[in-house]
Amino acid sequence: MGAVTLLVGDLDAMTAFYRDVVTLEVLAADGDQVVLGRAGRAIVTLRHDPALRHAAPGSAGLFHTAILFESQEALAAALYSVASRAPHTFTGSADHLVSQAFYFTDPEGNGIELYWDRARTEWSWVHGQIEMATLYLDPNAYLREHLTERAASGATTRDAASVGHVHLSVGDVATARAFYVDALGFDETAALGDQAVFVSAGGYHHHMAMNTWNSRGAGPRMPALGLGRVDLELPGADALGELSERLRHHGFEVRDDGRTVSFDDPWRNVLHATVPGRA
Repeated sequence: MGAVTLLVGDLDAMTAFYRDVVTLEVLAADGDQVVLGRAGRAIVTLRHDPALRHAAPGSAGLFHTAILFESQEALAAALYSVASRAPHTFTGSADHLVSQAFYFTDPEGNGIELYWDRARTEWSWVHGQIEMATLYLDPNAYLREHLTERAASGATTRDAASVGHVHLSVGDVATARAFYVDALGFDETAALGDQAVFVSAGGYHHHMAMNTWNSRGAGPRMPALGLGRVDLELPGADALGELSERLRHHGFEVRDDGRTVSFDDPWRNVLHATVPGRA
């Protein structure tokens, strides 16, 4: 997964939140756009669009951006930062068997997950489906166990992190499966009936998920604050070409400038596929 672009109403406030609270670094700032990430890798791009308003309740769009930390120490440091600077943004936590996760909302209502993965050797697969659960995870106990002196001092802000997965709010799971699995080519790794479907590439537990928990029956999005774009990083030019051909075969419009392939899902969520480092 590449960076997630958010369209924001207050660029200064949102930049401060992702920098000072979530503990990302400003990698680039140019006029109406700020790119934040870790160790040179973009995670969130904030694009100022003050003419837009918030979407109506029940609309399709972003459910949350999930930021993956490489160690429990680094995750604890980010959790400590949020707890210290913006505790009111906390919305929950869970042990998902494959991962440990903490959930928040940013100042404009976009969901954020901060998480750490267990080793793949500890994951369990049954008939091609990953075993995940939602078990109680005490954030205070997590901090007591994993918040080191180094983490509390802010030293882990130099540790790498990335977008681990992205959850979208959609109108129905069947349409999401037809697009993200059949047309786009992800593998389905888990499903919760007609509520959610989880998909990935390369045997990961999930790179994307689409759920109807807040948006059942939602139609195509209208321009609004929130999700601007989800970036996908492909391994090579052949994979990018195959993606473009597959989407066209399934009847979806593709915008291809020779370096990137952009397209909309059935709810007008914009996706942007590219090969990192490709000239």
